[in-house]
Amino acid sequence: MQTPLNPFKQALHDKRAQIGYWLNLPNTLVGEIAAGAGFDWLLIDGEHTAHSLQSILYQLQAIAAYPSAHAIARLPMGLGHVGEMLIKQYLDLGVQTLLVPMIDTAEQAAAVVRAARYPDEDGSGGIRGMAGGRAARWGRHPRYVHEANDRLCVLVQAETRTAMDNLEAIANVDGVDGIFIGPADLSASMGHRGNPGHPDMVALFEQATRRIVATGKAAGTLAVDEAMARRYLDWGATFVAVGLDTVSLARETTRLAKAFKGQA
Repeated sequence: MQTPLNPFKQALHDKRAQIGYWLNLPNTLVGEIAAGAGFDWLLIDGEHTAHSLQSILYQLQAIAAYPSAHAIARLPMGLGHVGEMLIKQYLDLGVQTLLVPMIDTAEQAAAVVRAARYPDEDGSGGIRGMAGGRAARWGRHPRYVHEANDRLCVLVQAETRTAMDNLEAIANVDGVDGIFIGPADLSASMGHRGNPGHPDMVALFEQATRRIVATGKAAGTLAVDEAMARRYLDWGATFVAVGLDTVSLARETTRLAKAFKGQA
């Protein structure tokens, strides 16, 4: 058996837009429904949800039945010893693309890349522990430890004032494939907590997206408003999530309840 390629990483390299959807609910039926919808990628959110390592594994298994949908997992954190441990565990589960929150500097981005990569032949580079587990299909992908680094896709989140100051430096870190603009936290950092639609923030999102694209790296975000999602794509963003399961469910149930209770 051959080590699977990473079609999402290749699409970013080719600058082909990838449309995604966010999975907050730790339920495989939700993941399977979204995987069959036709999205290019699905984000399993381990930061702001009840997802555990086990539920992430179950989501990976459900999504794997739909090869056109690429599974990405967001860590709760990516720095320090706990972050290094979680990166290793996510990768050993078989995650090929990581989204790492709250990266403010090039040094932090480089630390994430090191934690996600196996050591090079001379022992330099990465510090990932040598235990492929499910990722190597328990040895059935015999070339896994030699090919995993090339298949790996690392996305880091820029979501603070400091990150905006260091955007080009973060993008230029070798091994960083893309930068995700975190609209909610970035808005809070810039004094517009809870209001990412503020004109100043929209202008900043455009500027940040264009700056990332100018470095040659991929830019991405989550935009649950369709018009805003299309703006990001027009600005050159390559990977954009256009919805999330909890918001889809909340909006539709609210609409139905209002429609029928209003008639009553």
